[in-house]
Parts: sequence; structure tokens; C-alpha cells
Amino acid sequence: MKRLLILEDGSTFLGEGFGSQINSTGEVVLTTAMTGYQKVVTSPTYANQIIVFTTPVLGTYGTNIDDLESLQPVCKGVVCHTYTDSMNVSSPQSFSDYLKNQDIPGIYGIDTRKLVRILSKHNGIMKGSIIDAENDLEHAFDQLHATVLTDQLVDMVSTSKPYPNPDTGRNIVLVDYGVKHSVLRQLSRMNCNTIIVPYTATFQEIKNLCPDGVLLSNGPGNPYTLEDSFETIRQIQANYPTFAIGLGHQLLAIANGAKVKELPRAHRGLNFPVIEIATGRIITVAQNHSYIVDESSLPKDNLIVTHKDLNSGWIEGIKHRKYPTFSVQFEPEGAPGPSDGTDVFYDFMHLIDIRKDKINAIRESK
Repeated sequence: MKRLLILEDGSTFLGEGFGSQINSTGEVVLTTAMTGYQKVVTSPTYANQIIVFTTPVLGTYGTNIDDLESLQPVCKGVVCHTYTDSMNVSSPQSFSDYLKNQDIPGIYGIDTRKLVRILSKHNGIMKGSIIDAENDLEHAFDQLHATVLTDQLVDMVSTSKPYPNPDTGRNIVLVDYGVKHSVLRQLSRMNCNTIIVPYTATFQEIKNLCPDGVLLSNGPGNPYTLEDSFETIRQIQANYPTFAIGLGHQLLAIANGAKVKELPRAHRGLNFPVIEIATGRIITVAQNHSYIVDESSLPKDNLIVTHKDLNSGWIEGIKHRKYPTFSVQFEPEGAPGPSDGTDVFYDFMHLIDIRKDKINAIRESK
């Protein structure tokens, strides 16, 4: 079936439909990820977005349960140059069938290079719709321009009730702003008993769970829509080792007096070089963000920069001078992407163990 991708600047792209045949509107964004299309599509950080893949072909290896980053993906569409309907023993469902079952439309056979050039002139983001080619185009554009996309994205993806990811080691409370399953998998590999709580959880509710450490997860959207989180984060970092990722990193920075600004061009892809300032070590990481901590606003008495993007110089990691608290903007779990960044999970475990040793020493001295 012929379908159209239309953009708010008046651009139109005619292609073939796959996945669901519903009409859909969202933020059209691009990713340079060359692999892991199922992980990208199911990541909660793509809430309300139509994802344009710059990789030439999607669908080559089907889909499987192991590559899910959420059970109910909340992206609004998929755009690619070429689609192929493939399945195998380990991936028994085609990508098109998966999207159809999740009510996510796809379109292929368009000039993605031209589309990327257009998006790049608009911060890599523009409102758009995937519609049937037979639709009244003038009416479709009127609807697109009239559509107001919600900014309450974390509320769409965060859990409504606490739930466990059980194990028998360190007790971690994870504040869910849109956590990816791969973060939970990484904590499981480290034998962490993780309790996931809603982003609205109060400090007292977190304290009642007796955490050894607290993780502020990744998630979608503008951090300034979550003002109620700032005071809770200040209380958390003053009492427990704290690690934050992505949106959690931005919230942590704001809670400590820094400011966050929108990037001139969003970073979404798998192979970004980042330098660890203390060691000079360069790691390759996945990134997915359109906001960044403004270095000029960083309160030097509270926070120091630990990581920077090697190409742009933008902040990719910070830590607190007083508390055992740190954060990274990149996606340390990869999924998809390199695993270079997983070391920060071990740093978090180290901070937890130091605190537990101190507590045990105090108890033994009494």
C-alpha cells in the first residue's frame, strides 16, 4: 500500500507501507544506528517519535523476545530506505508483523538522505505524520499543524506501581523515568536486587525500601517538565550512593544548580567517541538525546565534569564533589551499541560497597 510521510514544513515523501496501516503523528527524528532496529524501536526514550533510520535496510533478521527494551513500545512510526521481510529460527516474527501487532506504522522506499538533510536544518526534529497516500493532503496538513504533542512523556512510560527485578545481592532502588530492559539486565548480571519505583515516588517511599544505592533511569522528553523530582533527588544523593543515566543525568544536574539546554542537533546513534577526563581513555558509546547540560552553568563548587563528547565537547558525565553521586548522558548499557560504557555500573557498585563497609565498621565499633 502506498503511504505518505508529511512534515510540518510542507515536505512530502511517497513510499510503501509496512507494519500497521494506521495514520500516526509524532516528532520525526533520525538515528544513525546501523544495527539493533528492534532495540531502538522499543526504547522508551523514543516516546511519541517517528524514527528515521539512516541505515539502508531494515528487517533483515526479524524480531525476537531478547531484543525488547520495553513490552509496549511507544514510538509513533518507523521510516527507512529499504525493507525486507525476513525471519529465522531465533527470530520467528518479521519486523513488519511485530510493528503491526504493536499498532506502529512503517514506511519505506523514500529518499532518506533528502529527509535527513531537511531534518538537520531543524535540530534533527520536526513534527510529521504517516498517512495513506489517498488521503486529502490539504486536510492532512491542517490536522498535522493543529496537533499538539504532549510534553508529559515520562508519565507515558514510567511504571505506575513498584515492582521487583529480584536477586540476592546489593539492594538497588531504580527511579523509572522510562527505563530500558537492558539496564535491568545489566543490574541482574551484577546480582543486584532491584526494585523499580514510579518517577513520582517520594524520598520517604524510597527510604522505606532500604536501598544500598539509587539509580535514576533514562527516559524521554524535556527535564524541566519534572520539577517535582528535583527536591527528591537532592534528598536521595545526600543519603545514598546515586547513579543517573540520560534524562536522570539531566535531572541530577538541574537539582544541583546546573542548567540544561536543547542541542542545535540531536545526538541519536551508536558510535559516539567520549573521553573520560581523569584517565584520557576514549570509549565508544550509544547516545540518544536532544538536551545537554550547559557547561557554562555548572556550579563548580558542587559538580565536576567526568566525560565529554570528543567531537562536540559537550558534557557526557558529571560527579558530585561532596556526595557519592555521579551520572552519564550516554547509554552505558548500549543495547544496541558498544559495551565500552558498562564500566560505570561497576563504579556505582564500588560506591555502594564503600558505604556498606563504613556502615558495618561503625556497627562493629559500638
